[in-house]
Amino acid sequence: MSRIGILPISIPSGVNVTVKDHVVTVKGPKGELHQEINPDMIVEVNDGKIEVKRPSDEKKHKAMHGLYRSLINNMVIGVSEGYKKQLELVGVGYRAQNNGQILELSLGYSHPIHIELPKEVKVEAKTDRKSNPLITLESADKQLLGQVCAKLRSLRKPEPYKGKGVRFLGEQIRRKAGKSAKV
Repeated sequence: MSRIGILPISIPSGVNVTVKDHVVTVKGPKGELHQEINPDMIVEVNDGKIEVKRPSDEKKHKAMHGLYRSLINNMVIGVSEGYKKQLELVGVGYRAQNNGQILELSLGYSHPIHIELPKEVKVEAKTDRKSNPLITLESADKQLLGQVCAKLRSLRKPEPYKGKGVRFLGEQIRRKAGKSAKV
């Protein structure tokens, strides 16, 4: 049995879940999310709980069982509480500003980088003296939020010698020793 797939998902108050034509729709205070489900999988909503069931013990059904349960659980948490990630810019002269959904980054290149973020993601860039600039991203969609963070991080990945780059807040970078001087 799948350890994750068999766990029921409790529906918090204020969240509405509907299943129609193999599409699960979750509505809540933070937004509305949709997820298409494989026709083989069975999703039941009753008594404030969501249960995902599989028709057989085939390998592909076992794999989908835990996957769809996790996706639906992420949707329920997203529309009720939301997800939040923070990115830190480490480096001399690295800056971030947001103007609505457009994020302007100065990451040591010869030009500033302008990125238009999806409307589902809320962005806030904060710069304080004596600390690194912080970019706070919030969304109900965990997958979209992770994708946006990965895109921002890929613009200037943290390098192992000085640790400069875009990294998640609190992320530990494995540092390397530089060249040793001649004796």
